[in-house]
Amino acid sequence: MSLRNAARAFPTMLRIGFSEALAYRAELLIWVVSTTMPLIMMALWTAVAREAPVGRYGTEGFIGYFLATFVVRQLTGSWAAWQINFETRQGTLAMRLLRPISPLWAYAAENLGAMPMRLLVAVPVALLSVFAIGREAVPQTAWGWPLLAVAIFGGWLITFLANVAIGTMVFYMESSQKLMDVYLVLFFVFSGYMYPVELFPPALRAVVDWLPFRYQIGFPVEVMTGAHGLPETLGLLGRQWLWILVLAVFSFSLWRRGVRRFAAYGG
Repeated sequence: MSLRNAARAFPTMLRIGFSEALAYRAELLIWVVSTTMPLIMMALWTAVAREAPVGRYGTEGFIGYFLATFVVRQLTGSWAAWQINFETRQGTLAMRLLRPISPLWAYAAENLGAMPMRLLVAVPVALLSVFAIGREAVPQTAWGWPLLAVAIFGGWLITFLANVAIGTMVFYMESSQKLMDVYLVLFFVFSGYMYPVELFPPALRAVVDWLPFRYQIGFPVEVMTGAHGLPETLGLLGRQWLWILVLAVFSFSLWRRGVRRFAAYGG
């Protein structure tokens, strides 16, 4: 199917994804509960900040940061790697491949279709953050809001494309779940999920700035909390979308080769 036809079918696929999210809302709730690490880290870091500020972060700073982290995590999550692994082992991926549209479109629609359900969790937490620390919890400028939307969408794209790349490795091995576990460890450490990336030592921070993990969570959180001016935000946004381009080329190429291998072995 051409890109144009796939784009025409995508709204219908989004509606199907939303219907599935409603049908499996209990599973979605379990996923939300599994992403509460920022709330735990908020309790730990605010306890530390009561003794003395950590960098530029005091108690309110950590509250705003980790509530924003929780919000961004809800809006940038993807589970495509688990879907690809599960469907490959169960044989249902072969049925998807018979359809006139790439399964990658379906995985994206299923992830994005759950977004309204995730917003039901994210928006109240964002409002709680505003109530707790004031308007500093959200962008204070006219350019902040649209760039926040772009940064969050970019964070989701990086997460989704990384999931596709890791999930596709199941075509080359029995399961790529272990690779996903390694990726998640790196994500937790370097994304800003458990602590602000600016707290890293300068040498390590310079490395983290060029890794994709920061642009999944840390950068959108920084935009949401107004950590940067417009020039620096645009520079970081450029790095984020550079990673999206790199991951898109890599993951799609890996997928095409993997599908050919899958078909050759009778998948």
